[in-house]
Amino acid sequence: MAGSESQQSMDSKGQSPAAQPPRKPLQVMHISRKDEQDRLRREAEEARTAADAAMARAVELEKAAQIAQNTTARPPMAPTSSSTAAAKPSVVDDDDLRFGTDELSGMSMADLLGPSDSNAKSSKSSPRPAKASNRSVDDFDFDEGAFLAALDANEPVGTTGEVVTGTVIGMESDGVYVDIGGKAPGFMPKNECGLGVITNLKERFPKGLEIEVLVTREQNADGMVTISCRALALRQSWDKVKQLEKEGRVSQVKVTGFNRGGVTCDLEGLRGFIPRSQLQDGENHEALVGKTLGVAFLEVNSETRKLVLSEKRAATAARFSELEVGQLVEGHVAAIKPYGLFVDLGGISGLLHQSAITGGSMRSMREIFDQGDAVKALITELDPGRGRIALNTAMLEGQPGELLVDKDKVMAEATDRANRARNVLKQQEQSAG
Repeated sequence: MAGSESQQSMDSKGQSPAAQPPRKPLQVMHISRKDEQDRLRREAEEARTAADAAMARAVELEKAAQIAQNTTARPPMAPTSSSTAAAKPSVVDDDDLRFGTDELSGMSMADLLGPSDSNAKSSKSSPRPAKASNRSVDDFDFDEGAFLAALDANEPVGTTGEVVTGTVIGMESDGVYVDIGGKAPGFMPKNECGLGVITNLKERFPKGLEIEVLVTREQNADGMVTISCRALALRQSWDKVKQLEKEGRVSQVKVTGFNRGGVTCDLEGLRGFIPRSQLQDGENHEALVGKTLGVAFLEVNSETRKLVLSEKRAATAARFSELEVGQLVEGHVAAIKPYGLFVDLGGISGLLHQSAITGGSMRSMREIFDQGDAVKALITELDPGRGRIALNTAMLEGQPGELLVDKDKVMAEATDRANRARNVLKQQEQSAG
């Protein structure tokens, strides 16, 4: 036991042959931040130096560009001097700040590369800017004829309301294409191809057919205009109806329908209306559908598309067509007015004005004619448009006032006296003309 204890004490205090090598004491590493800061400052200084060099280069390029182009150079940004940067050192920890290229924004590759050596030498040797050359129109190749021809070629074809002639070149289910001389063909919708219903467009508008159309809408962005045969036909119909009205002509129309106020009809492709009061048989106007009537015009207005007709006035117009100035007519006094006598001439009335009754001095018109008396008189004026007939009996007198003395003799010899009176009327017309 004693031997064991002595052995253990020897192992703990003394050195035994199997003992482990002694451990080295721990060393604390000293990390100095000063070196790191110095390194960063150097890198920042180098970056600033490079930026200053680039800015100086940009200033030179701006000046060269100003000289070459005779333009005002942009004022360069004031470069940051290295001495100022060195006076205020700062630790740059951001890569965007260290390697940013904001100062070089707006510069092209040609600006960065700089002018060629020859240009650089010339710019240094001649600081004066080159004078810009002013060239007039005569210095360029200008052909006025070609310019005007180009304008004519691109001039729009077809203005709204214009009548043009074209040739059918194509067809679709919804309309017809017509060449009217523009850069694009005109298009005519199916419902504008004519008056009434057209069932077969191909038969109505074969290719190559030359037609007249009305431009209803000017060209769009593609150069195409909208055209219409129907609008042109309507315009021509209104023109024809206005002429018929002006001439006081009687037209034949077919009654197509009726309503409470009258009947409708078709005239030259236009829809007309005949009031019941203007019908010969207004009480039974429903039975007139499908029949043909002779009508005259009461109102023709293409702006409002109003066409009002009259069967009764047509009878008057027909009677007017049988009359002429200088003709001797016979009728009966229908009414006596303060200004004259109305004479019924068989469906129409003529006015015998008090000044045209006799050449003598009469106190009252009833001294010569009374209501219901037969009258023979000359027609001196006709106005079919307003339905007026002017009559004259004074021209039948041999002596002024003869009607006051012997009315029966004047009326009996009216035919022979009318021939003499016609010669007087002709002489009056010739002197007036």
